[in-house]
Amino acid sequence: MTAKPLLTALLPLVSDLSRELPEGERYRRLLEAMRALLPCDAAALLRLDGEWLVPLAVDGLSTDTLGRRFKVSEHPRFEALLSSHGPTRFAADSDLPDPYDGLVEGLDDHLEVHDCMGCPLFIDERPWGLLTLDALDPEQFQPIELDALQAFASLAAATVNAAERIERLANRAEDEHQRAEVYRQASGQQNREMIGQSKAHKRLEEEINLVGGSDLTVLITGETGVGKELVAQAIHAASARADKPIISLNCAALPDTLVESELFGHVRGAFTGATNDRRGKFELANGGTLFLDEVGELSLTVQAKLLRVLQSGQLQRLGSDKEHQVDVRLIAATNRDLAEEVRNGRYRADFYHRLSVYPLLVPALRDRGRDVLLLSGFFLEQNRSRMGLNSLRLNSDAQAALMAYNWPGNVRELEHLIGRSALKALGNCKDRPKILSLSAADLDLPTGHVEAISEQPVASPVVLVSGDLREATENYQRQLISACLERHHNNWASAARELGLDRANLGRMAKRLGMK
Repeated sequence: MTAKPLLTALLPLVSDLSRELPEGERYRRLLEAMRALLPCDAAALLRLDGEWLVPLAVDGLSTDTLGRRFKVSEHPRFEALLSSHGPTRFAADSDLPDPYDGLVEGLDDHLEVHDCMGCPLFIDERPWGLLTLDALDPEQFQPIELDALQAFASLAAATVNAAERIERLANRAEDEHQRAEVYRQASGQQNREMIGQSKAHKRLEEEINLVGGSDLTVLITGETGVGKELVAQAIHAASARADKPIISLNCAALPDTLVESELFGHVRGAFTGATNDRRGKFELANGGTLFLDEVGELSLTVQAKLLRVLQSGQLQRLGSDKEHQVDVRLIAATNRDLAEEVRNGRYRADFYHRLSVYPLLVPALRDRGRDVLLLSGFFLEQNRSRMGLNSLRLNSDAQAALMAYNWPGNVRELEHLIGRSALKALGNCKDRPKILSLSAADLDLPTGHVEAISEQPVASPVVLVSGDLREATENYQRQLISACLERHHNNWASAARELGLDRANLGRMAKRLGMK
C-alpha cells in the first residue's frame, strides 16, 4: 500500500486535533478513516479497563454492542490481539469464537464473521485498547498488508494520545478505578456503570458531576426501577468523599423501631435482644456518604430525629444520653411526590426542605430513546457469559419491540426481561446454538404498554400494525425511517446518525424495505 492513501485517510484526523469534538464524534471519525483505508463490514474501537474491553465506538455493528462489556478472559480472540505487539489476522477457518458473531448491523440471519483482524493500541508503551475489523467475506482482508494496519494503529494511538480530551479521559478513568477499589473494599459492593448516550442521560451525568463536587444534600426522585441507587453511587464517586464509604439503608424494609437502631445505633440493653453496643449507619458513614433509599416511607417521629442530626451533626444511640459527632453527606431517594405528602400532612415540611437542597430527577427509560438498546447490550453480554454462549443478540424485530415499549418498570424491568427471555429461548432450542438470537416473540412484551418512542417529536405517529410479525416489523422500520428523513429534509447522513446506523447500512436497509 502506498503512502498516499494512508496520508489521505489520516489528514482528517490530524485536522480534528485542533477542534473541540464530543468524545463519541472523535472516535466515530477515527473508525470512518480506518474503514476508508481498510474496507470492511464492521469496525470497533475498544478501551481496556482492567479485565474488560469497553466499546467506545462501533461502525457497522448493532447499537447494543456499545452497551456490552467484554471480559477478556472469556473471548480468546481478544486475548490473542492484546497479547500481540502488532496486528493479527485470524484464519477464516479459525475455531476461536468471534465476539461479534451475529452483531453485524442490518442482518437478521445468523451470519458469522468470517474474516477478522485487529491491532492493539499502546499509549506510553502500555496497552490502551484495540482496533478491530471484521468482514463477512472470508477473503476480504487477504490483499491487505498487515503493515498498513500497523501504521494506521500507530498514528491512531498518537492521535488519541495527543488529544487533551482523550488524555483527561484516560487520567480520570485511572483515578476512578483507584477510587472504586477503595469504595469496594469499604462498602463490600460491586461497582456498576451508568450506560447511556441519550440527551436525557447526558443531562443527568452533567448534574451528577456538578453536584458531586459539593457537599449538598441531594434528593433523587424518579419512577421505580430507574436506577436511583446507581445515581447515588455516581454522586459519591464524583465527590471528595469518594475514598470513604457510602452506606445504604432501605427505609421501607424495616419497622420504625429498627430504623432508628439502624440509623443511630444502640447500646446494650436498649431493647430486648440488644446484647451489645452497636454503631448505626450514620457512624459507619462518618466522613463519607449515607444513602437513604425509599425515604418517603419514614415516619414523622424518625423524620424529626433525622432532622436534628442533619442540622447539628450530633446523634445519640438508642438507650444512651451520650452525644456522638458525625460528618456525613446525605443522599436520599424516593419515588413518591414528597411535596404532595407535605401538603397532606404525612411528611414534615422542614425535613422535606432539608432533604431537597438539590433535587435530582432520574429520567424514565421511555424518555431515553435508543439507550434501551445500549442497556440491552449490557444485559445481553451478562447473560451470554452466565449461560456460556458464544453470542446472544437481538433480531431487528426484537429491537423494534424494545424501542416501542413503554417500560413502566424501567431499567430493572429491562434487566429481568432480557434474563428471562434468554433463558426461555435457550430452553426452546433442541441443540445448543453457537448464536442465540432473541426475537420479539421471545421477549413476549405486554401489548398494553407499547407505543412509539423517539428522543425528538416525530412528524407522524409510528404505530406497530397487527398481523404478520415480519410485515409489522418492516412497516415499523419504514415509518421510523420516513419520519426521521422528513425531520432531516431527506439528508440520509443526518438521519443515519440519529438512528444510530452506518450511512451505508441505512441505505441497504431502505433498499430492502423498498424505500430506495
